[in-house]
Amino acid sequence: MVCLVTGASGFLGSHLARLLVQHGEQVRVLVRPRSQTRALAGLPVERVGGDLRDASSLVAAVQGVRRVFHLAADYRLWTPKPQEIYDSNVAGTRHLLAAARRAGVEKFVYTSSVATLAVPRGDDLPDEQREVLAASRDGLPVVVVHPTAPVGPGDWKPTPTGRIILDFLNGRMPAYVETGLNLVPVESVAAGHLLAAERGRIGERYILGGRNMMLKEIFAVLSSISGRPSPRIRLPLALALVAGYADSFASRLLGREPRVPLEGVRMARHKMFVNSSKAEVELGFRAGSIEAALERAVRWYSENNYLKQGQASRHAGPWREAEAARPAFVKPKGGPADWREKTDR
Repeated sequence: MVCLVTGASGFLGSHLARLLVQHGEQVRVLVRPRSQTRALAGLPVERVGGDLRDASSLVAAVQGVRRVFHLAADYRLWTPKPQEIYDSNVAGTRHLLAAARRAGVEKFVYTSSVATLAVPRGDDLPDEQREVLAASRDGLPVVVVHPTAPVGPGDWKPTPTGRIILDFLNGRMPAYVETGLNLVPVESVAAGHLLAAERGRIGERYILGGRNMMLKEIFAVLSSISGRPSPRIRLPLALALVAGYADSFASRLLGREPRVPLEGVRMARHKMFVNSSKAEVELGFRAGSIEAALERAVRWYSENNYLKQGQASRHAGPWREAEAARPAFVKPKGGPADWREKTDR
């Protein structure tokens, strides 16, 4: 089966592409000319050049494809050109939906940020989700998944959650603003995408999350893994907002990315606490150990020179044995519809 993955050069997308290959699927990835593809190194995937903003470039990408996994998105909290985010996320999604509909794909799995659910918006939906729901009403077999904050190895860029981990490990976090996140192993989220393609109901949305944790709890786990002390200074949100506004103003004047993104501070007002029970019941989704996932992340950052010399020397922590219990999926003789979770627990 030919599967198209957009965003395959990213953290989650590369894990999904690897998992699809492991299950014997023919994987096609959409890559832009200037994309960094080191996350795909060694993977036997077909690379097709294209850009979501260019509808004509997507024709070849969807040719002969039965399943589309649309993970590509611009999640930047700040940019000097906001139109770029709209063009990628909204117009780009619209273009891919139209191309997939014309190609007659069997399933379109759309990946959306969990922030669209956890952050109050009234009755409003992001424009790109409106595009997806409209395509579903028009007959395209769409399933929407909402990953929370994936952690684990292979976060090359790194992601916003990865930056938090790295700032902690490198001692660049003297203070913090308390908030709540839902962490989930990246391998579990990749497996959840496969389950959504196999078992997800058309037009439904599924949260792929792990454990709800306060930032202070996350620091405690990282401290146990690395031996680094947790930051002790907790900043009031009001002070962080003032810093965010000031840094945003300076960034506009200097044309640089803010060190304290205002949108990130605003999001910190809302705990990203969610429940994945729907995905667990309907898809069979299970999240692996968060401690083991953080340990794998720390080890990977250390092995790939993201850490200052001498940092995270204790990353062989107490959850090493839990690695064997992280979710893995096997395809039994009964066929892909019979995929079931395999754990050692």
